[in-house]
Amino acid sequence: MKLNGSEIIVECLKEQGVDTIFGYPGGAILNVYDALYKHSDEITHILTSHEQGASHAADGYARATGKVGVCFATSGPGATNLVTGIATAYMDSVPMVAITCNVTVPLLGRDSFQEIDIAGVTMPITKHSYIVKNVKDLAKTLRNAFRIAKEGRPGPVLVDVTKDVTAAECEYTPRVPKPVERITASIKEEDIDKAVTLIKKSKKPYVFVGGGAVISEASDELKKFVEKVDAPVCDSLMGKGAFDGSNERYTGMLGMHGTKTSNYGVSECDLLIVVGARFSDRVTGNAKKFAKNAKILQFDVDAAEINKNVRTDAHVLGDAKEILKRINDKLDNQDHSDWMEHIKSYKLDYPMRYNRDILNGPLIMEKIYEITNGDAIITTDVGQHQMWAAQHYKFKEPRTLLTSGGLGTMGYGLGACIGAKVGRKDKTVVNIAGDGCFRMNMNEVATATRYNIPIIEVIFNNHVLGMVRQWQDLFYGKRYSATVLDDQVDFVKVSEGMGAKAYSVDTIEEFEKAFKEAIELNIPCVIDCHIDREDKVFPMVSPGAAISEAFDREDLNNKK
Repeated sequence: MKLNGSEIIVECLKEQGVDTIFGYPGGAILNVYDALYKHSDEITHILTSHEQGASHAADGYARATGKVGVCFATSGPGATNLVTGIATAYMDSVPMVAITCNVTVPLLGRDSFQEIDIAGVTMPITKHSYIVKNVKDLAKTLRNAFRIAKEGRPGPVLVDVTKDVTAAECEYTPRVPKPVERITASIKEEDIDKAVTLIKKSKKPYVFVGGGAVISEASDELKKFVEKVDAPVCDSLMGKGAFDGSNERYTGMLGMHGTKTSNYGVSECDLLIVVGARFSDRVTGNAKKFAKNAKILQFDVDAAEINKNVRTDAHVLGDAKEILKRINDKLDNQDHSDWMEHIKSYKLDYPMRYNRDILNGPLIMEKIYEITNGDAIITTDVGQHQMWAAQHYKFKEPRTLLTSGGLGTMGYGLGACIGAKVGRKDKTVVNIAGDGCFRMNMNEVATATRYNIPIIEVIFNNHVLGMVRQWQDLFYGKRYSATVLDDQVDFVKVSEGMGAKAYSVDTIEEFEKAFKEAIELNIPCVIDCHIDREDKVFPMVSPGAAISEAFDREDLNNKK
Protein backbone atom coordinates (compact mmCIF):
# COMPACT_ATOMS: atom_id res chain seq x y z
CA MET A 1 0.00 0.00 0.00
CA LYS A 2 1.14 3.56 -0.72
CA LEU A 3 1.63 5.82 2.31
CA ASN A 4 3.36 9.10 2.97
CA GLY A 5 6.40 9.27 5.23
CA SER A 6 4.46 10.39 8.27
CA GLU A 7 2.05 7.48 7.95
CA ILE A 8 5.00 5.11 7.51
CA ILE A 9 6.52 6.38 10.78
CA VAL A 10 3.28 5.65 12.63
CA GLU A 11 2.87 2.23 11.02
CA CYS A 12 6.45 1.29 11.90
CA LEU A 13 5.86 2.32 15.50
CA LYS A 14 2.77 0.13 15.58
CA GLU A 15 4.82 -2.74 14.12
CA GLN A 16 7.24 -2.40 17.03
CA GLY A 17 4.46 -2.52 19.61
CA VAL A 18 4.85 1.12 20.64
CA ASP A 19 1.86 2.22 22.73
CA THR A 20 3.19 5.50 24.15
CA ILE A 21 5.20 8.43 22.79
CA PHE A 22 6.48 11.42 24.76
CA GLY A 23 7.06 14.56 22.77
CA TYR A 24 6.53 18.15 21.74
CA PRO A 25 5.38 19.26 18.26
CA GLY A 26 6.72 21.97 15.95
CA GLY A 27 6.73 22.99 12.33
CA ALA A 28 9.16 20.42 10.94
CA ILE A 29 7.42 17.45 12.61
CA LEU A 30 3.88 18.69 12.04
CA ASN A 31 3.10 16.14 9.32
CA VAL A 32 3.98 13.33 11.72
CA TYR A 33 1.73 14.72 14.42
CA ASP A 34 -1.08 14.97 11.88
CA ALA A 35 -0.67 11.28 11.06
CA LEU A 36 -0.44 10.41 14.75
CA TYR A 37 -3.76 12.19 15.37
CA LYS A 38 -5.50 9.57 13.25
CA HIS A 39 -4.10 6.77 15.43
CA SER A 40 -4.70 8.27 18.86
CA ASP A 41 -6.76 5.21 19.83
CA GLU A 42 -3.71 2.99 19.25
CA ILE A 43 -0.78 5.14 20.38
CA THR A 44 -0.97 7.51 23.35
CA HIS A 45 0.97 10.73 23.02
CA ILE A 46 2.06 12.54 26.19
CA LEU A 47 2.74 16.24 25.61
CA THR A 48 5.48 17.18 28.05
CA SER A 49 6.31 20.68 29.19
CA HIS A 50 9.78 20.60 27.61
CA GLU A 51 11.55 18.28 25.19
CA GLN A 52 14.08 17.32 27.87
CA GLY A 53 11.14 16.08 29.94
CA ALA A 54 10.04 13.97 26.96
CA SER A 55 13.42 12.28 26.65
CA HIS A 56 13.58 11.56 30.38
CA ALA A 57 10.01 10.23 30.33
CA ALA A 58 10.85 7.89 27.44
CA ASP A 59 13.91 6.78 29.41
CA GLY A 60 11.87 6.13 32.58
CA TYR A 61 9.24 4.25 30.58
CA ALA A 62 11.96 2.04 29.08
CA ARG A 63 13.70 1.33 32.38
CA ALA A 64 10.45 0.50 34.16
CA THR A 65 9.01 -1.74 31.43
CA GLY A 66 12.02 -3.15 29.60
CA LYS A 67 10.54 -1.93 26.30
CA VAL A 68 11.96 0.70 23.98
CA GLY A 69 11.05 4.26 24.99
CA VAL A 70 10.08 6.66 22.21
CA CYS A 71 10.23 10.45 22.12
CA PHE A 72 9.45 13.03 19.41
CA ALA A 73 10.81 16.52 18.84
CA THR A 74 10.85 19.03 16.04
CA SER A 75 13.97 20.47 14.42
CA GLY A 76 16.52 22.93 15.82
CA PRO A 77 16.02 23.72 19.52
CA GLY A 78 13.38 21.01 19.85
CA ALA A 79 15.92 18.41 18.80
CA THR A 80 18.79 19.85 20.85
CA ASN A 81 16.59 19.90 23.94
CA LEU A 82 16.55 16.09 23.72
CA VAL A 83 20.32 15.84 23.90
CA THR A 84 20.74 15.64 27.69
CA GLY A 85 18.09 12.92 27.88
CA ILE A 86 19.69 10.96 25.05
CA ALA A 87 23.10 11.18 26.73
CA THR A 88 21.55 10.04 30.02
CA ALA A 89 20.09 6.98 28.30
CA TYR A 90 23.37 6.26 26.53
CA MET A 91 25.44 6.28 29.71
CA ASP A 92 23.01 3.92 31.46
CA SER A 93 22.34 1.58 28.49
CA VAL A 94 18.64 2.43 28.12
CA PRO A 95 16.84 1.41 24.89
CA MET A 96 15.30 4.53 23.34
CA VAL A 97 14.40 5.74 19.86
CA ALA A 98 14.32 9.52 19.47
CA ILE A 99 12.58 10.68 16.30
CA THR A 100 13.17 14.25 15.18
CA CYS A 101 12.33 16.06 11.97
CA ASN A 102 14.43 18.55 10.06
CA VAL A 103 14.10 21.10 7.29
CA THR A 104 13.56 19.86 3.73
CA VAL A 105 16.50 18.37 1.83
CA PRO A 106 17.07 21.49 -0.37
CA LEU A 107 17.39 23.62 2.79
CA LEU A 108 19.91 21.38 4.57
CA GLY A 109 23.29 22.99 5.13
CA ARG A 110 22.03 26.52 4.47
CA ASP A 111 21.57 27.68 8.08
CA SER A 112 17.84 27.50 7.50
CA PHE A 113 15.32 28.43 10.18
CA GLN A 114 15.50 25.85 13.00
CA GLU A 115 18.01 23.72 11.11
CA ILE A 116 20.56 21.71 13.09
CA ASP A 117 22.60 18.63 12.26
CA ILE A 118 21.11 16.67 15.12
CA ALA A 119 22.42 13.35 13.76
CA GLY A 120 25.92 14.81 13.97
CA VAL A 121 25.32 16.37 17.37
CA THR A 122 24.17 13.07 18.88
CA MET A 123 26.68 10.76 17.17
CA PRO A 124 28.88 10.37 20.29
CA ILE A 125 25.90 9.72 22.60
CA THR A 126 23.87 7.21 20.57
CA LYS A 127 24.42 3.65 19.43
CA HIS A 128 23.61 4.99 15.97
CA SER A 129 22.18 8.18 14.50
CA TYR A 130 20.45 8.51 11.14
CA ILE A 131 19.21 11.25 8.87
CA VAL A 132 16.60 10.06 6.37
CA LYS A 133 16.53 12.03 3.09
CA ASN A 134 14.62 9.53 0.95
CA VAL A 135 11.21 8.18 1.86
CA LYS A 136 12.17 4.77 0.43
CA ASP A 137 14.75 4.41 3.22
CA LEU A 138 12.39 5.38 6.01
CA ALA A 139 10.78 2.08 7.05
CA LYS A 140 14.07 0.16 6.91
CA THR A 141 15.81 2.83 8.97
CA LEU A 142 13.15 2.85 11.67
CA ARG A 143 13.18 -0.94 11.90
CA ASN A 144 16.96 -0.91 12.20
CA ALA A 145 16.74 1.78 14.88
CA PHE A 146 14.54 -0.37 17.12
CA ARG A 147 16.71 -3.44 16.57
CA ILE A 148 19.91 -1.56 17.41
CA ALA A 149 18.33 0.06 20.48
CA LYS A 150 17.41 -3.37 21.89
CA GLU A 151 20.19 -5.74 20.89
CA GLY A 152 23.33 -6.51 22.90
CA ARG A 153 24.03 -3.66 25.25
CA PRO A 154 20.94 -1.47 24.77
CA GLY A 155 21.05 2.25 24.14
CA PRO A 156 19.45 5.20 22.36
CA VAL A 157 19.18 5.61 18.59
CA LEU A 158 18.27 8.88 16.87
CA VAL A 159 16.35 9.05 13.58
CA ASP A 160 16.15 12.50 11.98
CA VAL A 161 13.70 12.78 9.07
CA THR A 162 13.54 15.70 6.68
CA LYS A 163 10.15 17.36 6.36
CA ASP A 164 9.81 16.59 2.64
CA VAL A 165 10.29 12.88 3.44
CA THR A 166 7.40 13.03 5.91
CA ALA A 167 5.18 14.25 3.03
CA ALA A 168 6.53 12.09 0.19
CA GLU A 169 4.80 8.85 -0.73
CA CYS A 170 6.11 5.36 -1.40
CA GLU A 171 5.04 1.75 -1.16
CA TYR A 172 4.90 0.38 2.37
CA THR A 173 4.77 -3.31 3.28
CA PRO A 174 4.12 -4.24 6.91
CA ARG A 175 6.61 -6.56 8.61
CA VAL A 176 6.58 -8.49 11.84
CA PRO A 177 9.73 -7.60 13.82
CA LYS A 178 12.15 -10.44 14.40
CA PRO A 179 12.80 -11.11 18.09
CA VAL A 180 16.11 -9.75 19.32
CA GLU A 181 18.33 -12.68 20.25
CA ARG A 182 20.53 -12.74 23.32
CA ILE A 183 24.27 -12.48 22.68
CA THR A 184 25.48 -16.05 23.20
CA ALA A 185 27.86 -16.82 20.31
CA SER A 186 30.69 -15.06 22.16
CA ILE A 187 30.32 -17.29 25.24
CA LYS A 188 33.22 -19.75 25.01
CA GLU A 189 33.19 -23.03 26.86
CA GLU A 190 36.82 -22.62 27.91
CA ASP A 191 35.94 -19.25 29.48
CA ILE A 192 33.09 -20.85 31.41
CA ASP A 193 35.42 -23.63 32.60
CA LYS A 194 38.06 -21.12 33.70
CA ALA A 195 35.41 -19.17 35.63
CA VAL A 196 34.22 -22.34 37.39
CA THR A 197 37.81 -23.24 38.29
CA LEU A 198 38.46 -19.80 39.78
CA ILE A 199 35.27 -20.00 41.83
CA LYS A 200 36.16 -23.47 43.17
CA LYS A 201 39.63 -22.29 44.23
CA SER A 202 38.32 -19.21 46.00
CA LYS A 203 38.09 -19.06 49.79
CA LYS A 204 36.67 -15.53 50.05
CA PRO A 205 34.51 -14.77 47.01
CA TYR A 206 32.37 -11.64 46.64
CA VAL A 207 29.72 -11.00 43.97
CA PHE A 208 29.39 -7.47 42.59
CA VAL A 209 26.23 -6.83 40.56
CA GLY A 210 25.73 -4.05 38.00
CA GLY A 211 23.05 -2.78 35.66
CA GLY A 212 23.75 -5.51 33.12
CA ALA A 213 22.11 -8.03 35.43
CA VAL A 214 18.96 -5.90 35.42
CA ILE A 215 18.96 -5.44 31.64
CA SER A 216 19.46 -9.15 30.95
CA GLU A 217 16.71 -10.10 33.42
CA ALA A 218 19.13 -12.41 35.20
CA SER A 219 17.72 -12.16 38.75
CA ASP A 220 16.66 -15.80 39.08
CA GLU A 221 19.93 -17.12 37.70
CA LEU A 222 21.87 -14.66 39.86
CA LYS A 223 20.16 -15.81 43.04
CA LYS A 224 20.91 -19.43 42.24
CA PHE A 225 24.51 -18.56 41.36
CA VAL A 226 25.08 -16.67 44.62
CA GLU A 227 23.71 -19.59 46.63
CA LYS A 228 26.00 -22.03 44.80
CA VAL A 229 29.07 -19.83 45.26
CA ASP A 230 28.07 -19.17 48.89
CA ALA A 231 29.14 -15.54 48.71
CA PRO A 232 28.05 -12.11 49.94
CA VAL A 233 26.62 -9.68 47.36
CA CYS A 234 27.03 -5.96 46.77
CA ASP A 235 25.83 -3.83 43.88
CA SER A 236 26.33 -0.64 41.92
CA LEU A 237 23.75 2.12 41.76
CA MET A 238 22.54 0.73 38.42
CA GLY A 239 22.43 -2.84 39.71
CA LYS A 240 19.88 -2.16 42.44
CA GLY A 241 17.15 -4.80 42.61
CA ALA A 242 18.89 -7.40 40.44
CA PHE A 243 19.64 -9.14 43.74
CA ASP A 244 17.05 -8.81 46.51
CA GLY A 245 18.15 -5.98 48.83
CA SER A 246 16.40 -7.67 51.76
CA ASN A 247 18.34 -10.93 51.35
CA GLU A 248 20.73 -11.69 54.23
CA ARG A 249 23.63 -12.10 51.78
CA TYR A 250 23.21 -8.54 50.54
CA THR A 251 25.69 -6.06 52.02
CA GLY A 252 24.71 -2.82 50.29
CA MET A 253 26.13 -0.60 47.59
CA LEU A 254 29.84 -0.54 46.71
CA GLY A 255 31.99 2.54 46.22
CA MET A 256 32.09 6.22 47.11
CA HIS A 257 28.86 6.10 49.13
CA GLY A 258 28.73 2.35 49.58
CA THR A 259 28.50 0.62 52.94
CA LYS A 260 31.62 -0.04 54.95
CA THR A 261 30.72 -3.73 54.85
CA SER A 262 30.80 -3.85 51.05
CA ASN A 263 33.89 -1.65 50.74
CA TYR A 264 35.86 -3.55 53.36
CA GLY A 265 34.65 -6.95 52.15
CA VAL A 266 35.58 -6.33 48.52
CA SER A 267 38.96 -5.02 49.64
CA GLU A 268 39.58 -8.30 51.50
CA CYS A 269 38.07 -10.85 49.12
CA ASP A 270 40.25 -13.20 47.05
CA LEU A 271 37.84 -13.38 44.09
CA LEU A 272 35.56 -10.57 42.91
CA ILE A 273 32.88 -11.85 40.53
CA VAL A 274 31.49 -8.94 38.54
CA VAL A 275 28.13 -9.43 36.84
CA GLY A 276 27.25 -6.73 34.30
CA ALA A 277 29.15 -3.81 35.86
CA ARG A 278 31.64 -1.45 34.23
CA PHE A 279 33.93 -0.45 37.13
CA SER A 280 32.86 3.19 37.29
CA ASP A 281 35.25 5.51 39.09
CA ARG A 282 32.52 6.06 41.69
CA VAL A 283 32.69 2.32 42.42
CA THR A 284 36.42 1.71 42.36
CA GLY A 285 37.78 4.82 44.05
CA ASN A 286 41.51 4.63 43.42
CA ALA A 287 41.55 1.96 40.69
CA LYS A 288 45.15 0.98 41.49
CA LYS A 289 44.09 0.03 45.02
CA PHE A 290 40.73 -1.52 44.09
CA ALA A 291 40.25 -5.14 45.25
CA LYS A 292 44.03 -5.52 45.28
CA ASN A 293 43.85 -8.86 47.13
CA ALA A 294 41.45 -10.39 44.62
CA LYS A 295 41.43 -12.03 41.26
CA ILE A 296 38.81 -10.33 39.06
CA LEU A 297 36.28 -12.44 37.14
CA GLN A 298 34.00 -10.34 34.91
CA PHE A 299 30.81 -11.28 33.03
CA ASP A 300 29.73 -8.67 30.48
CA VAL A 301 27.99 -8.40 27.12
CA ASP A 302 30.19 -5.52 25.93
CA ALA A 303 33.76 -6.42 24.94
CA ALA A 304 34.75 -2.76 25.34
CA GLU A 305 34.20 -3.02 29.11
CA ILE A 306 36.69 -5.85 29.58
CA ASN A 307 39.99 -4.49 30.96
CA LYS A 308 38.87 -0.89 30.36
CA ASN A 309 39.04 0.44 33.92
CA VAL A 310 40.23 -2.59 35.91
CA ARG A 311 42.33 -5.50 34.65
CA THR A 312 40.60 -8.87 34.87
CA ASP A 313 42.12 -12.29 35.52
CA ALA A 314 39.34 -13.97 33.56
CA HIS A 315 36.13 -12.98 31.84
CA VAL A 316 33.17 -14.39 29.98
CA LEU A 317 31.76 -12.29 27.16
CA GLY A 318 28.04 -12.48 26.46
CA ASP A 319 24.56 -12.15 27.91
CA ALA A 320 24.69 -12.28 31.72
CA LYS A 321 21.59 -14.44 32.08
CA GLU A 322 22.97 -17.09 29.74
CA ILE A 323 26.45 -16.98 31.30
CA LEU A 324 25.02 -17.56 34.76
CA LYS A 325 22.83 -20.40 33.48
CA ARG A 326 25.83 -22.20 32.01
CA ILE A 327 28.01 -21.72 35.09
CA ASN A 328 25.19 -22.86 37.38
CA ASP A 329 24.97 -26.09 35.38
CA LYS A 330 28.68 -26.80 35.97
CA LEU A 331 29.21 -25.49 39.49
CA ASP A 332 28.77 -27.57 42.64
CA ASN A 333 27.61 -25.96 45.87
CA GLN A 334 30.56 -24.27 47.59
CA ASP A 335 31.01 -23.73 51.32
CA HIS A 336 32.39 -20.43 52.57
CA SER A 337 30.71 -20.31 55.97
CA ASP A 338 33.70 -18.73 57.77
CA TRP A 339 33.89 -15.95 55.17
CA MET A 340 30.15 -15.35 55.36
CA GLU A 341 30.36 -15.09 59.15
CA HIS A 342 33.17 -12.57 58.81
CA ILE A 343 31.08 -10.40 56.49
CA LYS A 344 28.09 -10.80 58.79
CA SER A 345 30.20 -9.39 61.63
CA TYR A 346 30.96 -6.34 59.48
CA LYS A 347 27.23 -5.80 58.93
CA LEU A 348 26.73 -5.81 62.70
CA ASP A 349 29.72 -3.56 63.37
CA TYR A 350 29.00 -1.01 60.61
CA PRO A 351 25.27 -0.40 60.30
CA MET A 352 23.94 2.66 58.49
CA ARG A 353 23.63 5.27 61.24
CA TYR A 354 21.58 8.48 61.18
CA ASN A 355 19.57 10.73 63.48
CA ARG A 356 16.08 9.33 64.00
CA ASP A 357 14.89 12.31 66.03
CA ILE A 358 14.56 14.86 63.20
CA LEU A 359 13.26 14.76 59.65
CA ASN A 360 16.05 13.72 57.28
CA GLY A 361 16.64 11.86 54.03
CA PRO A 362 17.40 8.38 55.39
CA LEU A 363 14.40 8.49 57.72
CA ILE A 364 12.10 9.57 54.88
CA MET A 365 13.36 6.73 52.66
CA GLU A 366 12.83 4.16 55.40
CA LYS A 367 9.30 5.48 55.93
CA ILE A 368 8.57 5.26 52.19
CA TYR A 369 9.85 1.67 52.20
CA GLU A 370 7.69 0.83 55.19
CA ILE A 371 4.51 2.38 53.77
CA THR A 372 4.95 0.88 50.28
CA ASN A 373 6.19 -2.45 51.65
CA GLY A 374 9.13 -2.11 49.29
CA ASP A 375 6.84 -2.49 46.30
CA ALA A 376 7.18 0.96 44.72
CA ILE A 377 9.19 2.20 41.78
CA ILE A 378 11.59 4.89 42.98
CA THR A 379 12.98 7.45 40.57
CA THR A 380 15.52 10.00 41.67
CA ASP A 381 17.32 13.09 40.58
CA VAL A 382 21.04 13.42 41.37
CA GLY A 383 22.74 14.35 44.62
CA GLN A 384 22.46 13.57 48.31
CA HIS A 385 18.83 12.49 48.00
CA GLN A 386 19.83 10.02 45.26
CA MET A 387 22.39 8.37 47.53
CA TRP A 388 20.01 8.26 50.50
CA ALA A 389 17.43 6.55 48.29
CA ALA A 390 19.99 3.98 47.14
CA GLN A 391 21.22 3.36 50.69
CA HIS A 392 17.98 3.21 52.66
CA TYR A 393 15.30 1.73 50.40
CA LYS A 394 15.61 -2.04 50.01
CA PHE A 395 15.15 -2.71 46.30
CA LYS A 396 13.80 -6.24 46.09
CA GLU A 397 13.15 -6.44 42.35
CA PRO A 398 14.84 -5.16 39.20
CA ARG A 399 13.53 -2.07 37.40
CA THR A 400 12.44 -0.44 40.65
CA LEU A 401 15.22 2.15 40.98
CA LEU A 402 15.40 4.51 38.01
CA THR A 403 18.22 7.01 38.34
CA SER A 404 20.86 8.74 36.25
CA GLY A 405 23.97 6.84 37.24
CA GLY A 406 26.45 7.52 34.47
CA LEU A 407 25.72 11.10 33.39
CA GLY A 408 24.43 12.30 36.76
CA THR A 409 21.61 14.37 35.29
CA MET A 410 19.95 16.84 37.64
CA GLY A 411 16.32 17.22 36.56
CA TYR A 412 16.05 13.61 35.35
CA GLY A 413 13.72 12.23 38.00
CA LEU A 414 10.35 13.90 37.44
CA GLY A 415 10.18 13.12 33.73
CA ALA A 416 11.36 9.57 34.41
CA CYS A 417 8.73 9.24 37.14
CA ILE A 418 5.99 10.22 34.70
CA GLY A 419 7.28 7.77 32.10
CA ALA A 420 7.55 4.96 34.64
CA LYS A 421 3.99 5.51 35.90
CA VAL A 422 2.62 5.56 32.35
CA GLY A 423 4.39 2.27 31.68
CA ARG A 424 3.62 0.63 35.04
CA LYS A 425 0.19 1.84 36.11
CA ASP A 426 0.04 -0.96 38.68
CA LYS A 427 2.90 0.51 40.73
CA THR A 428 3.18 3.36 43.19
CA VAL A 429 5.84 5.57 41.57
CA VAL A 430 7.75 8.10 43.68
CA ASN A 431 10.37 10.62 42.59
CA ILE A 432 12.98 11.67 45.13
CA ALA A 433 14.37 15.13 44.33
CA GLY A 434 16.53 17.76 45.92
CA ASP A 435 15.32 21.34 45.81
CA GLY A 436 18.09 22.21 43.34
CA CYS A 437 17.03 19.39 41.00
CA PHE A 438 13.32 20.15 41.33
CA ARG A 439 13.91 23.67 40.04
CA MET A 440 15.43 22.34 36.84
CA ASN A 441 12.40 20.50 35.44
CA MET A 442 9.56 21.23 37.88
CA ASN A 443 7.47 22.35 34.90
CA GLU A 444 6.77 18.64 34.31
CA VAL A 445 4.38 18.74 37.29
CA ALA A 446 2.06 20.38 34.74
CA THR A 447 2.45 17.31 32.51
CA ALA A 448 1.43 15.02 35.36
CA THR A 449 -1.64 17.11 36.15
CA ARG A 450 -2.60 17.55 32.47
CA TYR A 451 -3.01 13.79 32.14
CA ASN A 452 -3.76 13.08 35.81
CA ILE A 453 -0.71 10.79 36.09
CA PRO A 454 -0.67 9.99 39.83
CA ILE A 455 3.02 10.35 40.64
CA ILE A 456 4.35 11.41 44.04
CA GLU A 457 7.16 13.99 44.06
CA VAL A 458 9.12 14.09 47.33
CA ILE A 459 11.48 17.08 47.66
CA PHE A 460 14.37 16.92 50.11
CA ASN A 461 14.51 20.66 50.63
CA ASN A 462 17.61 21.86 52.46
CA HIS A 463 17.93 25.18 50.59
CA VAL A 464 21.37 24.24 49.24
CA LEU A 465 22.88 22.20 46.44
CA GLY A 466 23.42 19.42 48.95
CA MET A 467 26.06 17.15 47.45
CA VAL A 468 28.16 20.01 46.05
CA ARG A 469 27.96 21.78 49.40
CA GLN A 470 28.98 18.54 51.15
CA TRP A 471 32.18 18.52 49.09
CA GLN A 472 32.72 22.22 49.83
CA ASP A 473 32.27 21.48 53.52
CA LEU A 474 34.68 18.51 53.56
CA PHE A 475 37.28 19.45 50.95
CA TYR A 476 36.99 23.19 50.18
CA GLY A 477 37.30 24.81 53.57
CA LYS A 478 33.56 25.52 53.91
CA ARG A 479 33.65 28.03 51.04
CA TYR A 480 30.05 27.72 49.87
CA SER A 481 30.44 29.23 46.43
CA ALA A 482 27.09 29.34 44.53
CA THR A 483 25.51 26.48 46.46
CA VAL A 484 23.13 28.31 48.83
CA LEU A 485 19.51 28.50 47.66
CA ASP A 486 18.02 30.84 50.26
CA ASP A 487 15.33 32.55 48.19
CA GLN A 488 11.60 33.10 48.15
CA VAL A 489 10.44 30.18 45.97
CA ASP A 490 7.48 28.36 47.58
CA PHE A 491 7.33 24.87 46.08
CA VAL A 492 3.89 24.22 47.51
CA LYS A 493 2.39 27.28 45.82
CA VAL A 494 4.24 26.56 42.57
CA SER A 495 2.97 22.98 42.55
CA GLU A 496 -0.57 24.00 43.40
CA GLY A 497 -0.37 26.58 40.63
CA MET A 498 0.29 23.72 38.20
CA GLY A 499 -2.68 21.76 39.53
CA ALA A 500 -1.05 19.31 41.94
CA LYS A 501 -1.93 18.56 45.54
CA ALA A 502 0.99 19.83 47.62
CA TYR A 503 2.17 19.48 51.20
CA SER A 504 4.81 21.15 53.34
CA VAL A 505 6.22 18.95 56.12
CA ASP A 506 8.71 19.46 58.95
CA THR A 507 8.40 16.20 60.92
CA ILE A 508 8.34 12.51 60.08
CA GLU A 509 4.79 12.31 61.42
CA GLU A 510 3.68 15.02 58.99
CA PHE A 511 5.46 13.26 56.16
CA GLU A 512 3.87 9.91 56.92
CA LYS A 513 0.39 11.47 56.95
CA ALA A 514 1.00 13.34 53.68
CA PHE A 515 2.54 10.34 51.91
CA LYS A 516 -0.28 7.99 52.86
CA GLU A 517 -2.83 10.56 51.74
CA ALA A 518 -1.00 11.01 48.43
CA ILE A 519 -1.24 7.27 47.76
CA GLU A 520 -4.94 7.23 48.63
CA LEU A 521 -5.79 10.30 46.52
CA ASN A 522 -4.14 8.76 43.45
CA ILE A 523 -3.51 12.16 41.85
CA PRO A 524 -0.27 14.08 41.21
CA CYS A 525 1.13 15.12 44.60
CA VAL A 526 4.19 17.05 45.75
CA ILE A 527 5.59 16.78 49.28
CA ASP A 528 8.07 19.51 50.25
CA CYS A 529 10.21 18.11 53.10
CA HIS A 530 12.30 20.61 55.05
CA ILE A 531 15.57 19.03 56.16
CA ASP A 532 18.79 20.33 57.67
CA ARG A 533 21.43 21.64 55.25
CA GLU A 534 24.17 20.16 57.45
CA ASP A 535 23.00 16.59 56.78
CA LYS A 536 25.56 14.58 54.83
CA VAL A 537 25.68 11.30 52.96
CA PHE A 538 27.81 8.77 54.83
CA PRO A 539 29.80 6.59 54.45
CA MET A 540 32.01 8.42 51.96
CA VAL A 541 35.28 7.78 50.18
CA SER A 542 37.44 10.83 49.48
CA PRO A 543 38.35 11.43 45.83
CA GLY A 544 41.52 9.52 44.96
CA ALA A 545 41.32 7.29 48.04
CA ALA A 546 40.82 3.52 48.17
CA ILE A 547 37.33 2.27 48.99
CA SER A 548 38.82 0.61 52.08
CA GLU A 549 39.29 4.16 53.42
CA ALA A 550 35.57 4.85 53.67
CA PHE A 551 34.65 7.15 56.55
CA ASP A 552 31.52 8.36 58.30
CA ARG A 553 30.59 11.15 60.73
CA GLU A 554 31.85 9.16 63.69
CA ASP A 555 35.26 8.79 62.03
CA LEU A 556 35.37 12.55 61.38
CA ASN A 557 34.48 13.30 65.00
CA ASN A 558 37.21 10.93 66.24
CA LYS A 559 39.80 12.85 64.20
CA LYS A 560 38.97 16.14 65.90
